[in-house]
Amino acid sequence: MKNLMICFSAGCIGALANSLVVWQFGENGVAQWLGVSIAPALTPSWLYPRIVWGGIWGLVFILPFLKSRYMLKGSLLSLFPTAVQLFYIFPYVSGKGFAGMDLGMWTPGLVIVYNWVWGIVTAVSIRFSR
Repeated sequence: MKNLMICFSAGCIGALANSLVVWQFGENGVAQWLGVSIAPALTPSWLYPRIVWGGIWGLVFILPFLKSRYMLKGSLLSLFPTAVQLFYIFPYVSGKGFAGMDLGMWTPGLVIVYNWVWGIVTAVSIRFSR
């Protein structure tokens, strides 16, 4: 039970870091410079579900592999929410086209970077909690 709580909490911390990076890229014009239309406002209604889902995705860190290679584990596990975002959420839930291509050509690249931030921060949070 303790490991589940640690993984969930670390996933929430990772999601907060991810969300701040997404917001900063939009706020500072990095996403627009890359031709990607992702520039959310930093509001509780945008942030709260992202943090909860980040915690839920953090539960994948309970998988018993690469225990001593936490950076690699974070990088690999970040590909799971990336795949869901690109191949399910964008095309079927949001209607933004396959891999979010309606938002811009570099959308998949930014989603990979954003979720990599989540994976690394989550892995580091777990590492320092034990």
